[in-house]
Amino acid sequence: MTDVDAALTSAFSAEWGRVVATLIRLTGDFALAEDAAQDAFVAAARRWPVDGVPDRPGAWLTTTARNGALDRLRRATTEARKLREVAAMDALELHGHVAEDSGEASAVTDDRLRLIFTCCHPALPLEARVALTLRTLCGLTVPEIARAFGVGEAAMTKRLVRARQKIAHAGIPYRVPADDVLAERLDGVLAVLYLLFTEGYSSTAGPGVVREDLSAEAIRLTRVLAELVPDDAEVHGLLALELAHDARRAARTDAAGELVPLEEQDRTLWDAGQAAAAADVLARARTLTADPGPYLLQAEVAVLHATAATAEATDWAAVAGLYAQLTRRAPSPWVDLSRAVAVAMADGVDAGLALLDELGASGGLDGNHYLPAARADLLRRAGRHPESAEAYRAALTRVTNDAERRYLRRRLAEVS
Repeated sequence: MTDVDAALTSAFSAEWGRVVATLIRLTGDFALAEDAAQDAFVAAARRWPVDGVPDRPGAWLTTTARNGALDRLRRATTEARKLREVAAMDALELHGHVAEDSGEASAVTDDRLRLIFTCCHPALPLEARVALTLRTLCGLTVPEIARAFGVGEAAMTKRLVRARQKIAHAGIPYRVPADDVLAERLDGVLAVLYLLFTEGYSSTAGPGVVREDLSAEAIRLTRVLAELVPDDAEVHGLLALELAHDARRAARTDAAGELVPLEEQDRTLWDAGQAAAAADVLARARTLTADPGPYLLQAEVAVLHATAATAEATDWAAVAGLYAQLTRRAPSPWVDLSRAVAVAMADGVDAGLALLDELGASGGLDGNHYLPAARADLLRRAGRHPESAEAYRAALTRVTNDAERRYLRRRLAEVS
């Protein structure tokens, strides 16, 4: 990777949300903001290798995107109000980047977290505001967001379009919320951070399993949120969940970058200090509620895994019981999939396969490779190799991550 490539990657991670948020606030148009920001990054990829990386990449990108937005509006409309709004950007001081909000005082001091609270507007359905925030501020692609919600790309595209249309038609303001209404946006913010971490921990596509920049940013933001909302059990539950999973990151792939399943991981590579920190945060979360929510329940599972001395020492019965609670508290096809695997480990393969058959009949994960991959793994464990091979082949037709594809091929070779 060249210095310019590294600068572009860093700028995208640090500045995408800021640039888009600024343009949305000043134009009121989500689609225009995203298109202009994308054009600015394309321009940077073309000009920075020739002109050099600017001293303030954020300011360069914002100015370029601003000018692009103005050009688009001039070509598309003669509506004077819109033109004045975008032209007014010329009067702003670009100290590294344009300010992301209108200057209201807020207890949320972290720039990125302020933007997420801003985008998670309660006028939108929860799933829509989370998906829109992930796309607009976090830079996740439509396929990545679709996988997170367990839906097809076409369906997710429609949801994003409808969300943008509702914002435009209803005149929903894009600004930092007052402190007294932050609580009503907390569920959306937690979902954004959870899905941002999940995509970083197990990426939808690309050469590697992990995108450390995403998972690290999610953990950082959740820490900030835990300081902002110190008495919320779900906030601490999410932080414990992230820390426990991230403690195993170094062992998830081998030296060649190949995926290593949980039971085969070298546990000496796990970050014992981080696992202990996860357990401490989880203990704090337990004291804050008598009715654990979905993030706290998932944290319980993650900490059980992260603190088990060996794969055989894992308390699978407890894990299965926690997933059973989770199916009642926050039902989803992903929870059903995890529960089926845990039940198979606790009560036998046949019990797990029966649950996978129910999940398959429901259509909840149609088109996703994880369901046939889980089925293939359980059939392999049961010694039913021809059926296992068939399921591995089905999973290979759906997988989009290169490392996971290679792992499935290795397993297929074993049972073939």
